[in-house]
Amino acid sequence: MDLIFFGMQGSGKGTLGKAIAERFDLEIFETGGELRKLSKEDSDLARKVKSIIESGNLVPNEVVMEIVENFMAKLKPGQAILFDGIPRKVEQAESLNALLAKHDRSYRAVILEIEKSTALKRLTTRRICQNDKSVYPSDYKNDTCEKCGGELVTRADDNPEAIETRLNLFFEETVPAINLYQDQLIKINGEAGIEEVREEAIKLLTPLFN
Repeated sequence: MDLIFFGMQGSGKGTLGKAIAERFDLEIFETGGELRKLSKEDSDLARKVKSIIESGNLVPNEVVMEIVENFMAKLKPGQAILFDGIPRKVEQAESLNALLAKHDRSYRAVILEIEKSTALKRLTTRRICQNDKSVYPSDYKNDTCEKCGGELVTRADDNPEAIETRLNLFFEETVPAINLYQDQLIKINGEAGIEEVREEAIKLLTPLFN
């Protein structure tokens, strides 16, 4: 069972996604991560992606689907996937659903729900490790990353104006994509603490993997 994981910026989607993937043995597909892997490869697809990026263009949806299919081809038989940050728009959701159907993969969508005010508060007070990009909430008191010792900094685009723009894009472009999954959408309350959210997510998702 694949999971298509949605969440507003600041919801903790990435952190929860990693915990869920570890708990249920899922491979995470994250477009940015796959693009970085391809940048180190020498294949037809890698060369195509490099050419697009070097020309200053965004990777088009049909190429993103090629990247997804390439990712699937490398998995062991029966390996389930957690899609993090994809789809972002209705067109991409329709393409992804068609690709999953083509490969006879079953899936459910999951959304980590928070209020916009919560997202604004979290995003303007979080800090990020300069080395491994781990994200730390405002109540984390140290100035260094607990994993690698790197310095924690505030992202340049974590200011109210830039955050408002990113959240508006989520409502304008991603929410309509999420609405395509209403009949199969599992909702998780992301307003609670990290451990509470993780426990609720595991409780709700366990029946899918038993």
